[in-house]
Amino acid sequence: MRRRWRLAALALVAVMVSACGPAAGGTPRPSTTATPSSTPSPSPTPSPSPTPACANRVLAMMTTDQRIGQLFELGLAGDRLGPTEINLIRNDHIGSVWFVDRSSAGVSGIRGVTSAVQAQVSSATTANVRFFIAANQEGGLIQAMQGTGFSVIPSAVVQGGWAPAVLQSRAAAWGAELRSAGINLNFAPVMDVVPPGTDAQNQPIGVLQREYGHDPATVGSHGVAFLTGMRQSTVAVTLKHFPGLGRVAGNTDFTTATDTTTTASDPYLQSFRQGVAAGTDFVMVALARFTRIDPNHLAAFSPVVMTQMLRGAMGFNGVIISDDLGDTAAVASIPPANRAIDFLSAGGDMIISKTSAPADAMVQAVRSKVAQDPAFRQRVDDAALRILQAKQTFGLLPC
Repeated sequence: MRRRWRLAALALVAVMVSACGPAAGGTPRPSTTATPSSTPSPSPTPSPSPTPACANRVLAMMTTDQRIGQLFELGLAGDRLGPTEINLIRNDHIGSVWFVDRSSAGVSGIRGVTSAVQAQVSSATTANVRFFIAANQEGGLIQAMQGTGFSVIPSAVVQGGWAPAVLQSRAAAWGAELRSAGINLNFAPVMDVVPPGTDAQNQPIGVLQREYGHDPATVGSHGVAFLTGMRQSTVAVTLKHFPGLGRVAGNTDFTTATDTTTTASDPYLQSFRQGVAAGTDFVMVALARFTRIDPNHLAAFSPVVMTQMLRGAMGFNGVIISDDLGDTAAVASIPPANRAIDFLSAGGDMIISKTSAPADAMVQAVRSKVAQDPAFRQRVDDAALRILQAKQTFGLLPC
């Protein structure tokens, strides 16, 4: 997402990256407050196939507040489930969470946290729907989960030098590690294309070596290989950061960013098209402004970007997810209520918030808007159904 050491100059950047990349942090503690050489083949259906109407039946049984809660993915402060997170799960019915820091706890330590999260599932909290639990596990500087049981994953720049079949196989192994830890959603792969020779000027991707290559074909083929391997291990994936952060200077975690080059039919979008065609589960939308696409909105608030381009031109039917709308400099001047309403109204489905206070403010704003506006209520129901359909694919529904 947008949504954190190598040299000292890179350490400061990597430490603070949010949903685009995890910040440095201490070892998370399991909660004590709850108990626990060829083209890659198409990805298989990752889970036992429930009945097609399951997601619709679950939606029909949910209260309005439970439907709204499914639209949010809350950061776990300190990579643990604490009283604040439990309160938001119980009262705001938050339906997904993510690890915000870098951890060296290893598979068993993280499993304690994820088990505690899933133990919060009940008819009262989430209508018995289990959680998507996510992490940034790209590789290189952006590898949140480390320690015993987790491989050391090289950067995307290195991964891009492998044959796609090799990358697919290794991604499947990395995905199996995540699943062993109870993580079922990876905020990866990065599909941004950084023009040749501009890495040093591109803070969010190039400086951190997060790109698979410097042309859409290389990025697309290797992103699809990573995607396919993860899904073979029943881990959902998130293409990011549509329509691409490869041509901006600033990292939206720390500043605003503007792309004055990319168009709605740009060749650099081909990597995203490949990922959508390969069956990605989520697409994360950037918090940059693309002046030749929609000069009036950040991409995450743009109906042109999400509805016309991603849904219409690319035919994406999965979940459109935001970058971090809770604790990111690019949206700091926008009230949390407006962030949530504008993202959903423009066609987005799931809102990431690193921190709890803006998450709660956004939930309350959506509730208020739903109570007053039938058309917006339908938009919320549509988004909730897409998320439930994704959860059905990964065996997280009670039917």
